[in-house]
Amino acid sequence: MTLSNTGSILATLTQLTQLNRTSALTNRVKDLSIGEFICLLDFITAEFQQFLRAIDMINSEALETMLEQVMEAFTLKIGQILKADRTTIFLVDEDKGMLWSKVNRGETGETRDLRLPINVGIVGHVAATGKSLNIADAEQHHLFNKEIDEYPGYQTKTLLCMPILSSRQQVVAVVQLLNKAGGEPFDETDEQHFRDFTASIGIILETCQSFYMAARNQRGAAALLKATSSLGQSLDLEATLRSVMEQARRLMKADRSTLFLLSKEKNELWSKVAKADGKTMMEIRIPASRGIAGYVASTGKTLNIPDAYNDPRFDPSTDKRTGYRTRNILCMPVFNSAGDLIGVTQLINKEQGSFTSSDEEFMQAFNIQAGIALENAKLFEAVLTEKQYQKDILASLSDAVISTDLEGKIVTINDAALELLGYPSEELHNLPLRSLWECKLIGRYVWEVVPVDDLQRRLTDSFQTGAKHYVPEQSLKVGVYVIDGIDPKNAAGEPVKKSAIHYILALPHRDRADVYIPWNEAPLGTNGRLILDRSKIHAIERSLNLTVNPLTNPEGRVRGGLVVLEDISNEKRMKSTLYRYMTPGVAEQVMALGDDALMVGERKEVTILFSDIRGYTTLTENLEATEVVALLNKYFETMVEAVFNYKGTLDKFIGDALMAVFGAPLPLKENHAWMSVQSALDMRRRLAEFNRVRIFKRQPLIRFGIGISSGEVVSGNIGSQKRMDYTVIGDGVNLSSRLESLTKEYGCDIIISEFTYQLCGGNERLLVRELDKTRVKGKMQAVSIYELIDIDPKTVDPKLEKFLHLYHCGRDAYLQRHFKDAIALFHDATELYPNDRATQLQLARSQQYLKVPPPETWDGIHTMTTK
Repeated sequence: MTLSNTGSILATLTQLTQLNRTSALTNRVKDLSIGEFICLLDFITAEFQQFLRAIDMINSEALETMLEQVMEAFTLKIGQILKADRTTIFLVDEDKGMLWSKVNRGETGETRDLRLPINVGIVGHVAATGKSLNIADAEQHHLFNKEIDEYPGYQTKTLLCMPILSSRQQVVAVVQLLNKAGGEPFDETDEQHFRDFTASIGIILETCQSFYMAARNQRGAAALLKATSSLGQSLDLEATLRSVMEQARRLMKADRSTLFLLSKEKNELWSKVAKADGKTMMEIRIPASRGIAGYVASTGKTLNIPDAYNDPRFDPSTDKRTGYRTRNILCMPVFNSAGDLIGVTQLINKEQGSFTSSDEEFMQAFNIQAGIALENAKLFEAVLTEKQYQKDILASLSDAVISTDLEGKIVTINDAALELLGYPSEELHNLPLRSLWECKLIGRYVWEVVPVDDLQRRLTDSFQTGAKHYVPEQSLKVGVYVIDGIDPKNAAGEPVKKSAIHYILALPHRDRADVYIPWNEAPLGTNGRLILDRSKIHAIERSLNLTVNPLTNPEGRVRGGLVVLEDISNEKRMKSTLYRYMTPGVAEQVMALGDDALMVGERKEVTILFSDIRGYTTLTENLEATEVVALLNKYFETMVEAVFNYKGTLDKFIGDALMAVFGAPLPLKENHAWMSVQSALDMRRRLAEFNRVRIFKRQPLIRFGIGISSGEVVSGNIGSQKRMDYTVIGDGVNLSSRLESLTKEYGCDIIISEFTYQLCGGNERLLVRELDKTRVKGKMQAVSIYELIDIDPKTVDPKLEKFLHLYHCGRDAYLQRHFKDAIALFHDATELYPNDRATQLQLARSQQYLKVPPPETWDGIHTMTTK
């Protein structure tokens, strides 16, 4: 077998492929001698080694450098042969309709890209027509373009510009020779010398460009495959964003890349980019209609901008602020599988030249994969968010909740359920222990680990019929087996740190209540069960309400079950009761004192607050019963919040009134009188907000009166264990109630006693006015009472300040029996606030005493005759 043209890879392959069928080549090979066959193998091996070297060249990152070196060598040699002062080879970029070359900056040795448009200037004319131009006086030629054909600071005189053709007779490059040595023009001999080697140079440049494009395509395909592979593996949206940005930048050899996601709700484009440290990510947001990215997001069209500063849509403000120079931009839309635009990719400053149409093709393929990856990441993020949301809801429920599959096996179990089964609450964050419990419980039949009577039957019925079951007052008996830490020894026989205490769920045997089985499971390979040491069992017995519900899918089919266990044991019943009267924090502290802590009466210094709605009967006489209840519920809800916000305890509701205690059942770290005053002012503010809504709905306004007093009381539980009613008893309670009633007489909303006033620090902290010194019904001792105006006496309205001055001066004159002066002062105060009832009351008393003076024993005390 003879194969001609042994030095040519292409010729060899052509002859081999001319055999058409494998069998024909086989027929040729079978007649060869051993020596001939070995020679053939050697020859084919050599040929394929050349192929491998070509493939290696294509995969080489240095191929572009090799092309530049070839051009540099050719440029030098052509200039020497034709004796030109300056020689430049321009390669033709058909995609962009441009000519480009690497030119030397001079002494620095640095190079830069020089790009010229085809059809402009002498070089462009030669590239477009394929015809040579030999010009003796360049500047006088009609095609000469000074800006294109002449270098800055260099004068062009003679010029020879000739095309380099490929094997298909297409222009692949243009050689420009300037200023022949000796000042002579280039002649026909120079042109002929050039033609002698131009064909070979054309084939070499064509081959180099082919290798370059093949290499570029190969690297692009490899980068795209790597990018899409990594994208497909990530379901984390933030990680996907980072991967997309980095892979896109490498793929396109760009300086910067950004992937913006579209937020349709806010009409914004957003992304996460690295800060200066390169590690920390920061979020950026821009309107979806602004700038280059906004244009692409609005139109769904690609923008390939070779010169950013010549595009009116480009905003250079960021460049000015950062000192960065944006040269070119490739901005393309990203669509999801439904064809909806979900983002925009933006590449900035390609390393060499500007972005081409093939770059657009690569990025279009890349964006298709990126769109799929982002859509998957978004869906996965939504699933994780929903899963976490449901998990948080499940964890936050105070009742024990266990979900099962259709076989009754546990799928999820919340913290409350673990605690119900005896898991120590202080160990909820103990991951190894928690993992043990979840491992032992999840996947088990729920009735195996929650021994509630008839649970299996009820759950099965729920699966089959969709029925719901509610069974109150069920009994749950479990136990916790405590394993003390042991002192193991290391290889040297030395004791090591004691291990932690472990807790194991132990369930009582069905027929023997004194026998407990760990996790209620049998050891593998045996029919018996491991019996635990009863002395180490902490038995737990609870009373609970059982609810069994089916879990359905969107089509209404049952896909599992939900078991809810409401703990109604004494501890929970007491806690639930306390939560109605005090904040959870205070309730927890009271619970820590023991079940009987509130049964013992104690004497305590506290402050009592009474609040009552004014004109309640008139307000509600035209309302339906349901409307009255709804009104009171809304009103009391916000009022009780004001009490709880300042660590008060709700003692009771009395019709439309409420009573709160500050300083009991637990003493406050803060001044209880001061906390009560702040609570009353908060109630005043909340009532104003409450009434604003009623004004809008054209409903009658609500007004209240508040009385506050401080003193010693007896606090404790009044009643029995079954009917607990925590309250306080004492003169302070009675006085607060009387002061609340006096708000009607004095026409104000909050009255405090002198005891509360003094505990708060008097006029140093409170802005008040003394209303009277009064003796309440049933008491001999008189008490000074004050209207509470505010808690900041330093910032007073000038009008109010003047009014209070006149009022206080009038009170002083009144108490000194100077009734005529008192009348004049109260008259002046009335002119400022004509409707102030307290001033009118003092004026009326002064006028009465001026006509009929009081006895010499009169002390200015007003005695109440009613409660």
